[in-house]
Amino acid sequence: MIQAAIVGATGYTGVELLRLLVAHPQVEVVAVSSDTQAGQSVSAVHPHLRPSVDLDYITHEALYEQACSVVFFATPNGTAMHHVPALLERGSKVIDLAADFRLRDAAVWEQYYGMPRACPEWLEQAVYGLPELNRDAIREAQLVANPGCYPTATILGLLPLLEAGAVDVERLIVDAKSGISGAGRSASTPLLMSEAAENFRAYGVHQHRHAPEISQVLAQIAGQGVSLTFTPHVAPMIRGILATMYAWITISAEEAQELYQQHYENEAFVDLMPAGSLPETKSTRGSNFCRISIHVGADSKVPAVILSTIDNLVKGAAGQAVQNMNLMFGLSETEALSQAALPA
Repeated sequence: MIQAAIVGATGYTGVELLRLLVAHPQVEVVAVSSDTQAGQSVSAVHPHLRPSVDLDYITHEALYEQACSVVFFATPNGTAMHHVPALLERGSKVIDLAADFRLRDAAVWEQYYGMPRACPEWLEQAVYGLPELNRDAIREAQLVANPGCYPTATILGLLPLLEAGAVDVERLIVDAKSGISGAGRSASTPLLMSEAAENFRAYGVHQHRHAPEISQVLAQIAGQGVSLTFTPHVAPMIRGILATMYAWITISAEEAQELYQQHYENEAFVDLMPAGSLPETKSTRGSNFCRISIHVGADSKVPAVILSTIDNLVKGAAGQAVQNMNLMFGLSETEALSQAALPA
C-alpha cells in the first residue's frame, strides 16, 4: 500500500487530489496539512468528502515528520523547493503540483516568479511530469514536476506536429481560456462572482508564468528554439481549459489527422476526435482526459487550428499527479483515473 501525504490540501487542486486518492485502491492517505485549518477535520472544511475522509488537518511542519511513500505538494509556488531535499533524502518520492521544479533556468524562474531559486541542484534531476512525453523517465523518478494546466493542454495539442517536424516553429500562437478555479482559492476581487460572471477577459499578455514553461518544453520536443505567442483568458466558468492553437504546417488535412491518430492511438487519456469535431470544456469536466481536434484549411497561407481541452483541476493538476504516481510506483497508469467526464 502506498502511503501518501498532501501538503496544502485545502485549495481546489489539493482537495481534488484528495478526492482522487481516497478512491485509489492502492493508496492510503495518511496525512493532509493546512496551516490555516490545522486541527479541523477535513469533512468539516469540505463536506463533500464525508464520509470518505476521516482525517484532521495538521500543520505543514508536522506533516514533514510523517513517514510516507509519496508526498504531494499542492502549495503556492516557492514552497516545495525549501522542503523537498529533506524528504527525498529520507526516501520519500515527491510530486510537486506547483512550478518550483518546472523551469530549468534559475534566472528565468526568478524573473517570472519574483523569488530566489532554492535547491538548484535538484533542477536537473526533477522530471517534467507529462506522461505522454516523459513516461519512461517518470517511472524512474524520485522527484516529478507536475506540469501547469495551460502547458498540458498546449503541449499535447502541438506534440505530434513538433515531433514530426511538420510545423513552422517560428510562428506558434496559443489563445487559451481557463475557468476561474485556475486562479486558486484565495480571495481576489476580479474573481468574485459579481466581477467574473458574464465577463470574459485576457490577462498576463506576454508575461504569463506558463509561457516560459511551454516554450521550454516545445523547444525540447522540436530540438530548436521556438517563437510562441501565448495569451490566456479567464472565462466565466468554474473549471476547464480550452486552448486554441494556430500553427503553419507542411502537411495536408488528411496527413495531419493520420499523424495525430498514430501518435495518440495508445494513449489512455488523449482522445483524438474525428475530423471536424469541436471539443468542449464540459466534455472533460471531472475527468483526466484531453480531447483534441485538428482543423486544416485549403489555403496553405492560413494556419491550421488545433483545439485542446482538459479539466484544469484534473488532467491539468490533480489527475495528472495521480497518473504520475501510478507510473512511479509501477501501477497501471489508469488506476483510479478512468472515470468518464461529469454530465453537463
